Amino acid sequence: MQTNKKYFAHSTAVIDDNCKIGDGTKIWHFSHIMSNCEIGDNCNIGQNVVVSPDVKLGKNVKVQNNVSIYTGVICEDNVFLGPSMVFTNVTNPRSAIVRRGEYETTLVKKGASIGANATIVCGNNIGEFAFIGAGAVVTKYIKPYALVVGNPAKQIGWMSKYGHRLNFDENGYAVCPESDERYKLENNNVTAI
Repeated sequence: MQTNKKYFAHSTAVIDDNCKIGDGTKIWHFSHIMSNCEIGDNCNIGQNVVVSPDVKLGKNVKVQNNVSIYTGVICEDNVFLGPSMVFTNVTNPRSAIVRRGEYETTLVKKGASIGANATIVCGNNIGEFAFIGAGAVVTKYIKPYALVVGNPAKQIGWMSKYGHRLNFDENGYAVCPESDERYKLENNNVTAI
């Protein structure tokens, strides 16, 4: 195993040139970090993960095993990427047609969680603290704090920053049971108050 003062990389991990990897980050077995990536402090890159060129991961991003993060993806701080979830980066791929110049950007805002085996179709941003259920297929923008499931993903509720389902009263207020944080639902949008 290879150890560095700033980050840890297992001996089977491949890290290409010109990557910026933050302090305290761990990169596990058989993962490939491709050129020009930026990975923030205290991230965890699980086993058999591919991080394609120019991907940006913020601080404390948790990437579970078998995840593919393709060029065009940006994850802000505290994002969770569940086992075997995948991003795409071309809307209409064809094997015989090179579309490298057509990669789309997908932004995953801070604190969002994406469940196991979910697929995020490129160009569809995910709002802060949103929660994408296991196996969901995201084909449109996901609002902050939204809870979505299914194929295509449909919103079924709202989540707190702590990952608890929010139940709003008749006045549009909810309290997170873990933190006592308050939330307001107004015009089908949630804000922490």
